Amino acid sequence: MISNMNLEKQVQRLDAMVAQGAIVDAVKTFFADNATTSDFSKITTANKAAMVSKMEEFTGGIAQVNGIQHHQTMIGEQSSASEFTFDFQMKDGSQILWHEIIRRHWNEEGLVVKETYFLA
Repeated sequence: MISNMNLEKQVQRLDAMVAQGAIVDAVKTFFADNATTSDFSKITTANKAAMVSKMEEFTGGIAQVNGIQHHQTMIGEQSSASEFTFDFQMKDGSQILWHEIIRRHWNEEGLVVKETYFLA
């Protein structure tokens, strides 16, 4: 089992990458190959490669990042929950403004094995 101290460091590193907009790199760095994801619109991925592809497609549609704010994170045994607000201007002219909680479950190696998104 990853210690809470090491888990806290992993979560801080992952959240920092997301806050800087390096979302694809965060997935590549911190997700286990068998990681699964699901979001509030019921879109799921079954592994890391699928999540990388999903995030590459999503971030490729961003025209401008108006802001990414990390509000707070809670850490428990093998799990974390991070609160973010994302504000993007998309290439299709739409604006995305999401305030969400990202819940993650971590394995013993300090990699995400499950990630779920909730609108806050």
